[in-house]
Amino acid sequence: QVQLVESGGGLVQPGGSLRLSCAASGSIFSRYAMGWYRQAPGKQRELVVGITRIGSTNYADSVKGRFTISRDNAKNPLYLQMNSLKPEGTAVYYCNANVEFPTGRYDYWGQGTQVTVSS
Repeated sequence: QVQLVESGGGLVQPGGSLRLSCAASGSIFSRYAMGWYRQAPGKQRELVVGITRIGSTNYADSVKGRFTISRDNAKNPLYLQMNSLKPEGTAVYYCNANVEFPTGRYDYWGQGTQVTVSS
């Protein structure tokens, strides 16, 4: 079982910044595509940014220019730097790792970390 653990969430004012971290077991980062998703109350979980095995990224239009995904190969963590946070960014943020098979996609999820953007 692949284990993912997020951290770094909290309460921040609009316009503020937070950096989320995702720790993954083993060498999962080099073998799986990964990403950050978020789910706001009453809404479906949505992709924030994904990163492929070769490092290609895809950001949701709503966070382009404000959020940045990054990796630390030495410690095998995944980060999400969030700047210029907006109230609509309030959600539980989840780290994701996934693999694609001909029959479908298999996903691993962290427990989530709460981000609240409020004045």
